Amino acid sequence: ADAKTREALGLMFDFEWINANVFGGLYTRTKSFFDESEPSSHGRPAGPRELALLAPYPGAVRPDILDGRWAPHVSDGAGRDRDGARRALALLAEAGWRRGRDGLFRRGADALEFEIIVVTRTQERLATAFADSLARIGVPVRVRAVDEVQYQRRRQKFDFDMMPGAWIASPSPGAEQRGRWGSAAATQDGSFNLAGVKSAAVDAMIAAVVSARSDEDFVADVRALDRLLLSGFYIVPLYHTSDQWIGYWKTLDKPARAPMFGVNLDLWWRRTP
Repeated sequence: ADAKTREALGLMFDFEWINANVFGGLYTRTKSFFDESEPSSHGRPAGPRELALLAPYPGAVRPDILDGRWAPHVSDGAGRDRDGARRALALLAEAGWRRGRDGLFRRGADALEFEIIVVTRTQERLATAFADSLARIGVPVRVRAVDEVQYQRRRQKFDFDMMPGAWIASPSPGAEQRGRWGSAAATQDGSFNLAGVKSAAVDAMIAAVVSARSDEDFVADVRALDRLLLSGFYIVPLYHTSDQWIGYWKTLDKPARAPMFGVNLDLWWRRTP
């Protein structure tokens, strides 16, 4: 329930090592909930409309995220990154965690430990690498592989500490954001608010996104929502591909330019001899 603790845990996800050793360098680290699109806040300072929307919620967005300067930590790729561990331990200390004989403890709380549930071998490899990194700073993590039925049941009932999740972003985000990040969905079984986000500021930005009446307002509203979600450190950002990979028979042909929403096989045809 503490943003600094969540940020510290995320610092220990060594994407550079995982990308090089598990995926052969194929992926790009995700830096925004709407990455590589116009509504993404990454690398863009907040404009006047965003500042006005966020003004009633002082402190809800971190200064570096408000300025567009924030990005996930970049490790040295060696698998034992010291800088990330140093920063993580400093954040945990600020959050009140103290090192004990068997891990990290906070007054009035149990030890800092949790479980990651996974359902595929790829997820298990990711979670195990993450757990190994967290063990270096005294945070024990259990990785539990479950079957698909149990995985879905626990996801729908929010019966987990941490799990892999995916939120497929539309080029035009809208009312679906309520089910992903809205306060009402945080306790609604089966919703996609897996992080349990309950924030009046987030609710207000979603309402602004849904009611936007111009392209300029829409883009600003989504960016404001993006900044709030990034500032909450509700997730550990994973990765994505910037391209869409396709294999096809050379007898097929396709339009010279891909449609806006990616490859559409309905527009392909078979070449005649």
